[in-house]
Amino acid sequence: MKTSAVPQARFSAQARLRALQADIMDLILDRELEAGDPLPTENELSIALGVGRNTLRESLKVLQALGVIEIRHGFGMFVAPSNFDALADGLTFRGRLSLRHQGLEALQLVDVRQALESGLIGSSMDVMDKEQLAAIEAAVIQMEEQAAAGENFVEADAEFHHRLFEPLNNELLINLMGVFWKVYRKIHTEVGAGKSGREDLKETAKIHREIYVAVAEGDKALASERLNRHFDGIRLRITEAVAE
Repeated sequence: MKTSAVPQARFSAQARLRALQADIMDLILDRELEAGDPLPTENELSIALGVGRNTLRESLKVLQALGVIEIRHGFGMFVAPSNFDALADGLTFRGRLSLRHQGLEALQLVDVRQALESGLIGSSMDVMDKEQLAAIEAAVIQMEEQAAAGENFVEADAEFHHRLFEPLNNELLINLMGVFWKVYRKIHTEVGAGKSGREDLKETAKIHREIYVAVAEGDKALASERLNRHFDGIRLRITEAVAE
């Protein structure tokens, strides 16, 4: 009986802390605070929420780690600006950890990114102008030049995918893609992609050229298909790596 009481008490304490974190976020919303606005002081929050200072501080630290609030020592607490670093760190850890087993979560991350890109490419093409199309090709050209020199083109690759969906003017989408890109880069390195030979680099650049051509020709179905094929290749590399 005693062995089960300790975990239950711990879980109960965790539940109370999560509830307090939710209360703090509700307070921010109820008071219509925006990013950069100051929060009430610790003393004011303790009184408003009916909790002790130590308990409050535990929850505030968690909310800071989650990117909800920003604590500036000597200045106070503020509603944090948009920050997806915590999400990226958590997903990166989960993805890398899964590579020690069947790579399930790493593959699921690829699934989500694939669904976003192949599903939204048609909408992006609908509103894409000539300058934006030229920026996509510029990223492809950079990839091709670096591949020919045997150099990895991580930044140019990221730029290509960013430019593909920039026409949608969807800040949340761009931020999420940035998160997935950070996660993917770590996983990519973990499975040994950093050792790719010149021919592998050229093949990857060729795939991106083919995606660009489909976009430039206005063929939505083909662009979506080629994006899917690109991510199928990434999925295969992960599957092969965890099978070794």
